[in-house]
Amino acid sequence: MDHDEQTDDWPAQVAVRREKRQRLLDEGREAYPVTVARTHTLAQVRSTWEHLEQGEETQDVVGVAGRVMFVRNTGKLCFATLQEGIGTRLQVMLSLAEVGEEQLEDWKRTVDLGDHVLVEGRVISSRRGELSVMATRWEMASKALRPLPVLHKDLSEESRVRQRYADLIVRQEARDMVRTRSEITRAVRRTLEDGGFLEIETPVLQRIHGGAAARPFRTHFNAYDQEMTLRIALELNLKKAVVGGVDRVFEMGRIFRNEGADSTHSPEFTMLEVYEAYGDQHTMADLMRTMFLAAADAVGSRQVETPAGVVDLDGEWRWLPVYEGVSTAVGEEVTPLTPVERLRELAEAHDVELDPAWGAEKVVLELLSELVEPTLLQPTFLCDYPPSAQPLARPHRSEPGLIEAWDLIIAGVERGTAFSELVDPVVQREVLTRQSELAAGGDPDAMQLDEDFLRALEYGAPPMGGLGLGIDRLIMLFTGVGIRETILFPHLRAEAR
Repeated sequence: MDHDEQTDDWPAQVAVRREKRQRLLDEGREAYPVTVARTHTLAQVRSTWEHLEQGEETQDVVGVAGRVMFVRNTGKLCFATLQEGIGTRLQVMLSLAEVGEEQLEDWKRTVDLGDHVLVEGRVISSRRGELSVMATRWEMASKALRPLPVLHKDLSEESRVRQRYADLIVRQEARDMVRTRSEITRAVRRTLEDGGFLEIETPVLQRIHGGAAARPFRTHFNAYDQEMTLRIALELNLKKAVVGGVDRVFEMGRIFRNEGADSTHSPEFTMLEVYEAYGDQHTMADLMRTMFLAAADAVGSRQVETPAGVVDLDGEWRWLPVYEGVSTAVGEEVTPLTPVERLRELAEAHDVELDPAWGAEKVVLELLSELVEPTLLQPTFLCDYPPSAQPLARPHRSEPGLIEAWDLIIAGVERGTAFSELVDPVVQREVLTRQSELAAGGDPDAMQLDEDFLRALEYGAPPMGGLGLGIDRLIMLFTGVGIRETILFPHLRAEAR
């Protein structure tokens, strides 16, 4: 916990809690028992006895357990609120008449906020109509040695992310995010499975990194004395599976890119990749839209509020060619034949910074990124890219000098990508050879030449479509938060001591 999240007496509170733990042990009692006599979850009590009228009592005895989130000790009657799981809460009451003086005083001097306790007693509705358990006995289930974050004071974002366990305890929004993420990934999987796609798992450790333009993390495999990388994409192994006859295949897994971190990028994130024999960029677009709608239906509405405006997922998902979008943004026609000198003049006129080493295609992509993508609120497939944008995509069937690939932009952010996949092993070798030459020349993002992948293509890969979808960015769209909030335990800088 950051210092600014601690009260001035925080070390003293820890010391007092440790003393209570030791006293329990010295008295021959359990501070951390293996199990307790829980008969019902808090949720089960709520659902089973929700019908009780104000002040109504039963003789039904239950054993409930949870974390103490609120406590009020007043003379002969103590109140506490227990919490479990996704945030379900239930009141417990300890009265002198029911538990006796010894147990009541023990509760007052032993129990702190954050402790897990078992309370056994009758289910009642209090005089104020609050469903409760009137205790006949209690015991410690787990003694908390650190105070909870102050409930009335928001944790800083840094503290929330760094100590997510504390965030989950005190903030319902954090617990909701875990459930939302699970519901979205389940909806995506269900869509694919209903479409006949098989989920497989491919290696995280790879000798040759490929499938994307990204900088890898490097490691060493001691048993084989081999230099290895963590995968930067799922693509190449999934395509090998299609070659082998797994015609519809997907994987949802962690990938790793040793690059910058910001509100939309994390070095470790969850990627979905899907490949379909005899598919193309159009079948992949249909599938992408279906997955987004399934996710929307799982967690809320197809009209999504974003800082840029309301996204209507039920509306048109239009196709916008890259050069058409750039032409509109700069106010004159731009084509694959536009000289790089003119492109640089247009960039300067629109305050777009460029690297002097970039060629015409890279300059067009930068103009696209800076001037076009941020303006696209409604779902838009940016399509007809220059070839350097995606080295693994097929040349366009009707537009020479372009490739069949698209990026899906929603609310100004890239959400996914897809191609009609390049399956000609001769052309693919030429493309990967150029990439490997860039890598040898010092480009850390360039792909290496993967002979095993090329060998697989030489056995004959069917025409296929493939897509990639960042699951974290899908969740960001529906929750309106940054990537560090959607990932339960994201990577951070080392904690200052």
